[in-house]
Amino acid sequence: MPTITHETNGGSREFVKQSSLYQEFLAEREEILKHKWIESERLGYDIGFERALLDWIRKHRDSWRAARRAQLAAGAGAAQVVPVEKK
Repeated sequence: MPTITHETNGGSREFVKQSSLYQEFLAEREEILKHKWIESERLGYDIGFERALLDWIRKHRDSWRAARRAQLAAGAGAAQVVPVEKK
């Protein structure tokens, strides 16, 4: 059985951090934490992550994902535009 070295493990960790799936997870988690803070402030007590997660999914996830996809698509389109050199 091969031994995983620190270098290999660190490389795979960096690969995961750079993956689009992980980036989407982090963005969604950030939105849930914002929702948790807003709702906790509104209610006057900490509602907890699980309640905030379920509430955010029910109320905001679909529209957030649609807006996120549109934003990423617009950014990708702009990134693919290659300026033409004038001679």
